[in-house]
Amino acid sequence: MKGFIKTFFAAFIANVVLLGLIFAFIAVVGMGMKAGKKPDIKKNSYLVIDIYGEILAYDPPESFPESLIGGHPETLHRILGNLEKAAVDDKIKGVIFKISSNNTLGMAMIEEIRGAIKKVRDNDKMVYAYSDGLDRSGLYLASACDSIFMPRISELVFMGAGNVRAYYRGTLDKLGIKPQIHKIKDYKSAAEMVLRKDMSPEAREMINWIMDDLTDIQLTALAQERELSRDKLIEHMEYALFLAHEARDAGLIDEVLYWDALKDRLKEEDDEKLKTVSMCDYAKILRKDVGLKGDDKIAVVHAQGMIGGRKNRIDPMFGILMGHETVAANLSAAGEDEDVKAVVFRVNSNGGEALTSDLIGHAIEELAAKKPVVVSMVNVAASGGYSISYRATKMLADASTITGSIGSISGKFVTTNFYNKLGITYDSVTKGPNAMMWSEHHEFTDKQWERFKDNHWDGFNMWLEDVAEHRGMTFEEAEKLAHGRVFTGRQAEENGLIDGVGGLDRAIELAKELAGIEAGEEVTLDHFPKKKGLLATITGGDGPVSALVRWTLYKFIHQDMKESLRLLSEAKMNTWDVEEH
Repeated sequence: MKGFIKTFFAAFIANVVLLGLIFAFIAVVGMGMKAGKKPDIKKNSYLVIDIYGEILAYDPPESFPESLIGGHPETLHRILGNLEKAAVDDKIKGVIFKISSNNTLGMAMIEEIRGAIKKVRDNDKMVYAYSDGLDRSGLYLASACDSIFMPRISELVFMGAGNVRAYYRGTLDKLGIKPQIHKIKDYKSAAEMVLRKDMSPEAREMINWIMDDLTDIQLTALAQERELSRDKLIEHMEYALFLAHEARDAGLIDEVLYWDALKDRLKEEDDEKLKTVSMCDYAKILRKDVGLKGDDKIAVVHAQGMIGGRKNRIDPMFGILMGHETVAANLSAAGEDEDVKAVVFRVNSNGGEALTSDLIGHAIEELAAKKPVVVSMVNVAASGGYSISYRATKMLADASTITGSIGSISGKFVTTNFYNKLGITYDSVTKGPNAMMWSEHHEFTDKQWERFKDNHWDGFNMWLEDVAEHRGMTFEEAEKLAHGRVFTGRQAEENGLIDGVGGLDRAIELAKELAGIEAGEEVTLDHFPKKKGLLATITGGDGPVSALVRWTLYKFIHQDMKESLRLLSEAKMNTWDVEEH
């Protein structure tokens, strides 16, 4: 009896602790559910959009810590979605942008936000920009608003564009590392960072045609919206550094004003303070809540990050990675939904693995055979980013999107001399031809180098032939746009690499058109990948934390609970026995 009591109480205490952990887990989940509750938005509220820090195209792959603490960065997806709702929501009187020069918005992202701002203003709602510091890109965004305000001790930096690139060949030489890299071809400038110590003439030429077009896009918009001539804008670039009152006097902003003064100015007369709603809270209001819904659905499949591997994930070194199995599964889910009439494939990637890119491109081609697929390029859809796109029904990009880069880089680094400097030596045994062809400790032989280059060219030409076929070009016409050449979206439309210029809203309209949906008819948007939420992230992942939680829950439900009930049953029987005797 004494041994039983000891065993029972040990098991009891262990289960109490485990139950405590599980209840704590449930409490956290409950907090997450509570956080998802729709807010009560008051009439005449202003949506406040804070442009600060890292801003991604779409939600990154979920991880346990981020889901627990809500650490995801802002996204273009949420900004555009909130602006779309704000434009038609009767409770939203206007929008205030708080813009910091410390942000990662690319120019194409800014372009799309500007388009969404215009729709808000077209619905007779005011949009204001308030900034504690502007650069030229920030001014490009702010100038789309009705008015721009800055506090007294703030600065606007208005200068020309520059492009600086780092080259590591000298470092590799000092370390004794020899790059044996083959690039296709002259304009594939990413390889130059390890092959050269300076910029090639081709790379310089390409950067110039990109910068010329992007500068023209910005200056054209600023000249129109700030009512300044181009010559005047160039003159302001000569001055470069403007305090807030100087920026006002130069016509680059409208007024010098502190944030509290702006809030007092915009609040209703009968209110003590300005009624505002945050991005996070307003994101909980669904499109259907403000009348943006329809019987037909358009799926929007987001693909962002470096392309490589099977699953979407976050890599400590490379950041967000796009895997072919994850993207293919999202495309398949959209394809199998009968209510989805067309798909918008939203791409933001500067490339990656050729094989993974081709597998995603194949999934796009398979889906496009069943229903319309419209590619919508964000900041960049180049190299592998173009490879996953060109087999769609139609391709669109923003005017300032960077796309193309139809080329290839492959090879290896020979590190023998580097390890020798550290006193590390290697020896080997081989059997059969070319056993060490890809070894980092052996240089290519002349014969291996020629075979490698021929193989590289064969793979590239196969890709280029497919691009030419899908874009309605001859091989020779496509080749003039390839070999690593990069273009803005506006240039890509002119040379036939894409079908038109426009953002997400234009891509949705084109998808509707291709699906036979009336232009004025509302549709429901279904976004992929789906956001899992905390519970699914913890219990449904592949990592050790997910596995531990699943095992703990299994052990508690299937083993510990059963054992506890058995012990309690035995305890009752033993107690009855004692009482009866």
